[in-house]
Amino acid sequence: MIQHPRVAAAVAATTTNQVIESIINYLKVGRIQKAASILFAFPLPFPHSLYAHFFRHCSSPKAIVAAHKVEFHLVATSPNPPIFLRNRALEAYAKCSSLHDARELFDQMPHRDGGSWNALITAYSRLRYPHEALSLFLSMNRSGVPANKITFAGVLSSCAAVSELPLSQQVHGLVVKFGFCGNVIIGSALVDVYAKCGVMVYARRMFYEMPRRNAVTWNVIVRRYLDVGDAKEAVLMFTRMFSARVKPLNFTFSNALVACSSIHALEEGMQIHGVVVKWGFCEDNVVSSSLINMYVKCGELENGSRVFHQLVLKDLVSWTCIVSGYAMSGKTWDARRLFDKMPERNVISWNAMLAGYTRFFKWYEALDFMGLMLDNVKDLDHVTLCLMLNVSAGLSDHEMGKQLHGYVYRHGFHSNLMVGNALLDMYGKCGNLNGARAWFNLMSNWRDMVSWNALLASYGHHHLSEQALTMFSAMQWETKPSKYSFGTLLAACANTYALRHGKQIHGFIIRHGFQIDTVIRTALIYMYCKCYCLEYAVEVLKGTVSRDVIMWNTLILGCCHNHRGRDALELLGIMEAEGIKPDHVTFEGILLACVEEGLVEFGTHCFNSMSNEYHVLPQMEHYDCMIELYSRHGCMDELDNFMKTMTIEPTLRMLERALDACQKNESPRLGQWIAEKINKFEH
Repeated sequence: MIQHPRVAAAVAATTTNQVIESIINYLKVGRIQKAASILFAFPLPFPHSLYAHFFRHCSSPKAIVAAHKVEFHLVATSPNPPIFLRNRALEAYAKCSSLHDARELFDQMPHRDGGSWNALITAYSRLRYPHEALSLFLSMNRSGVPANKITFAGVLSSCAAVSELPLSQQVHGLVVKFGFCGNVIIGSALVDVYAKCGVMVYARRMFYEMPRRNAVTWNVIVRRYLDVGDAKEAVLMFTRMFSARVKPLNFTFSNALVACSSIHALEEGMQIHGVVVKWGFCEDNVVSSSLINMYVKCGELENGSRVFHQLVLKDLVSWTCIVSGYAMSGKTWDARRLFDKMPERNVISWNAMLAGYTRFFKWYEALDFMGLMLDNVKDLDHVTLCLMLNVSAGLSDHEMGKQLHGYVYRHGFHSNLMVGNALLDMYGKCGNLNGARAWFNLMSNWRDMVSWNALLASYGHHHLSEQALTMFSAMQWETKPSKYSFGTLLAACANTYALRHGKQIHGFIIRHGFQIDTVIRTALIYMYCKCYCLEYAVEVLKGTVSRDVIMWNTLILGCCHNHRGRDALELLGIMEAEGIKPDHVTFEGILLACVEEGLVEFGTHCFNSMSNEYHVLPQMEHYDCMIELYSRHGCMDELDNFMKTMTIEPTLRMLERALDACQKNESPRLGQWIAEKINKFEH
């Protein structure tokens, strides 16, 4: 039976509409492959709008097969499809992360427009191929195709990725030429690119020249000040958002809180917390994690814990933040308790816990934790390896260090600078100086100042000051020394009583105009004191305006080392007159001075005043000094009373010293009591 042409056309139209409806329904529910199979099985062309709609749904690597089918069907049923549809196909390949397909389609296109160039430039930029994006932009420019705001956004993003300042300035000129200065997206991109190129003056000028600034623009300027290390300015710019009546994004809150963390600006951080509560960002995981981190870094662990426990939904980041907070505050038991409760963990969580153990030298706990970590984590990262190498260095376990070195090589971490420096530190602390030097030589293509400092520290640790000085001379051909380099060298000289070498380093610092900051000045005082040159140490102290308690403690202990107890006591008076509060180290020095000078009554007064007047809790070393003071100077009644009222148990060394004093000063009753204590130690 022959069907009438009009009837056949109506049937075909009905069938096509049904297929289109079916395809759209499958796309709505995310069944892209099924929709592509239906389209691919239908031999007739579809409306252009359906192809465009389909390409928009191909937005992940899993959809690449569907994108291929749709493009093939388009070309097979329409020999010369419009440019805009090819552009949509190109965009789909880019969203599916298939730059090869996108570039191949672009190269095969008989005709291209600005949209074609923009699609590929944007794809290269988004998928982090900045050099290819910039090269394509130059080709576009040579082809005479005018750029638009989409082009400039992609190009500026690529310039920022490679810190290409000259090209950025040229692109800025084209932006002005084509009249896109008022565009907020382009303006934000210009602020970003100048900041990433390290020219914050240009970034800030561009920021203030923008006629309109939205929340994204403000976020960019706050973030970039944070990135260049100017946290104070980042916080200041954040506060100015409110006078501009712009509501911050969650990332802007996070950046401002990170800035507060880095400069320990607790008051500002608490003010930001207030705004977070007011504007309902408390349950935002990005903001809450930054709040926890801010409180922890500012020494307010309880507040950080309160923020964490108030969260209704705790994600992996917030869990990791609070575990890290407890671990890095020395509360490793609490940190571990929280770690064990975590519903999920990643390598960062494990690293946070391990870092807490290593920070507080809990090597054996760290070693046990490493075994557990190796059973549960498949892919260790460079941070894990650095921490594990720190553990082997802390335990002086050379065999474990060598095994870790083998792992580093097998898994391709040997060229990672952080891991390389950790290996260098491990070999040095394990006493394998030949291994340290050999590895240092292998690092010649990527080592840095930290590498040199680690090697210098290895020589200094083993009292090889002359070799350390030789390495220091070689270091200057490759990199500029830092204050840590000088600190290491001066410590090496102090430990070997190498006064001549120490003076040479002091002279080098002065001749080459290095800033003598608190770290270097303290190291100089320590070196001169240990080398029995107290007058030079005093002169170094006099040469600074800002003297902290560590510097004073170094000189006070230095006086004791030089048997100048009276001078140490005089320094305490000057120190307090300057408003510096003594700490437990200061009192250790003062009590040692009392031992040296035989000032029993004054020593007793100082010990009692520690907790009564200065609120410094006496520690083991202070009790040790008092027993030495009474024992050496034959004050047996005072020794008897002191030892029987001690709030801590005396060590075996303390008991033996006191027993010697009892025998010398004929104090049998106390001697009997001490002997019984010693017997308990032995049994």
